[in-house]
Amino acid sequence: MAKQNVAEQFVDILVRAGVRRLYGVVGDSLNPVVDAVRRNSAIDWIHVRHEETAAFAAGAEAQITGSLAACAGSCGPGNLHLINGLYDAHRSMAPVLALASHIPSSEIGLGYFQETHPDRLFQECSHYSELISSPRQMPRLLQTAIQHAVGRSGVSVVCLPGDIAAEPAPDKAPQSALVTSRPTVRPGDVDIDKLVEMIDAAGKVTLFCGSGTAGAHTEVMRLAERVKSPVGHALRGKEWIQYDNPYDVGMSGLLGYGAAYEATHECDLLILLGTDFPYNAFLPDDVRIAQIDVRPEVLGRRSRLDLAVWGDVRETLRCLLPRVREKTDRRFLDKMLKKHADALEGVVKAYTRKVEKHVPIHPEYVAAVLDEVADDDAVFTVDTGMCNVWAARYVSPNGRRRIIGSFSHGSMANALPMAIGAQFTDRRRQVVSMSGDGGFAMLMGDFLTLVQHDLPVKVVLFNNSSLSMVELEMLVAGLPSYGTANTNPDFAAVARACGAHGVRVEKPKHLAGALKDAFRHKGPALVDIVTDPNALSIPPKISAEMVTGFALSASKIVLDGGVGRMLQMARSNLRNVPRL
Repeated sequence: MAKQNVAEQFVDILVRAGVRRLYGVVGDSLNPVVDAVRRNSAIDWIHVRHEETAAFAAGAEAQITGSLAACAGSCGPGNLHLINGLYDAHRSMAPVLALASHIPSSEIGLGYFQETHPDRLFQECSHYSELISSPRQMPRLLQTAIQHAVGRSGVSVVCLPGDIAAEPAPDKAPQSALVTSRPTVRPGDVDIDKLVEMIDAAGKVTLFCGSGTAGAHTEVMRLAERVKSPVGHALRGKEWIQYDNPYDVGMSGLLGYGAAYEATHECDLLILLGTDFPYNAFLPDDVRIAQIDVRPEVLGRRSRLDLAVWGDVRETLRCLLPRVREKTDRRFLDKMLKKHADALEGVVKAYTRKVEKHVPIHPEYVAAVLDEVADDDAVFTVDTGMCNVWAARYVSPNGRRRIIGSFSHGSMANALPMAIGAQFTDRRRQVVSMSGDGGFAMLMGDFLTLVQHDLPVKVVLFNNSSLSMVELEMLVAGLPSYGTANTNPDFAAVARACGAHGVRVEKPKHLAGALKDAFRHKGPALVDIVTDPNALSIPPKISAEMVTGFALSASKIVLDGGVGRMLQMARSNLRNVPRL
């Protein structure tokens, strides 16, 4: 039996850790690893057109599966292109292993062609970033990197010079067990007792939920019922907590809607569940606050806490529920549910009035129709910018749909690359990229990746020929818009030239049919929809201090064009509220 080289050993360990794809662009320093992948039937090399796409795709795969995913870049410029997607994966708590191949080991530090120092460059967007300088390091170092990525839910980077990758692996390399899943974390009884005491003493309790409530829907609903609490959410908590929720009062923040803001400010006790909601201007400073999170480093960094509880949400609530005294007074809950329904009634007319005749097409209408015709288990990947708003307001979660985007990092051009990673996890599942024209054009080359791998991703392109969120920022700052206009091609024609299904929609009456045709198409498809760039209005509850520190903001203006089917849910919940 031929002796393994380091690259083959590297790939074998990835396979043992559950990695089934390695996204990247080939290059000389990567050649030993790519060749090792070629000869290993348990893993595929996924050729993309840009390494940034590789990192976004790996991050999306990790978010969909909850398991380790991997990407790779060649030395110097190749692995530098990974950095934006790795930042996003790291901030999204997606377990990703990135291979940054390196120049020949004997030349490191001597200004060699394409020399960078990736082990230093990726430190800020990873839990672990180290250089393999000897074949004897590799098995243990890669294992350590994998366990950092999985155990701490984020990125690990391994830098591997091409010459070392080609060297023989050491004899009798250890076959250590690998950590591939995380444990549950339960707080101590003292913290549980303190939280019970705070809840029992509070007359009005509000729950505010983030992505840390994944898998805890049942427990959150049971707590809300027990203490008669309204339930609000951040954008990343939407998919996990909004569905089947009779206590829903909407979302807070600049993209928010409904009564979430009021519910968090008018309560006696606010409980933050699995959220690192960064916009502290939307959080109250005059109510008691408890926070539960599995990441101790986030406890209290957004707001003053009266109690910090270290534990994952589901296990903490399971410990809490038997001890909390049931409340009987639901006046606060009913008041917030009524405020929520009234707020949604007030805005829904904005996109329903004569919308079938409005040209250019209302983007709100596009999102509402998309929500209706998409599959009940579809994965939506969402571009940063206006598409964040459309997803927040119109995509209806149901416990089976997924909604992922660059919600923490706020990068442009994330939707198409994320759709690639999401689609590779299941070719039969519908994956919809909600792309803006600016974001799509930035990494448009990877539409060819869809065609090359015959991935049936459906790109729904909101094409208003502008960087319209930037225009908002300029407008509120009192500046004229400048440098925000896009001169676009017929994107549908571009899609067809690439070998995919492409159709352009300019009239509302053609929209539903075009989307249904695209969804029925077996391969990749793009629907280029010409939308109105002027769908703007000024919502309530926005102050100057709230609009700082957010990539979408530095503005008092956000989109407030309706809320789609969320109004139906609010009306349904309101039926349980007695006449006031």
